[in-house]
Amino acid sequence: MEDIKKKRGLAAMDPERRKAIARMGGKAAHSLGVAHQFTSDEARTAAEIGHINRRRNSLANAANK
Repeated sequence: MEDIKKKRGLAAMDPERRKAIARMGGKAAHSLGVAHQFTSDEARTAAEIGHINRRRNSLANAANK
């Protein structure tokens, strides 16, 4: 007997409905003043970390081949 998992929650919704829910959450957070807004320095640091991690992962994948 094959074990078939049904999608649940957000995974079962169509993409447009998920986007609508995310949009409502973002608007609510901003209207309440609890949404995080990145400064230029924070965004730059996050980008640098992302680039470092992507480079590290690609080197590790190449070494494992």
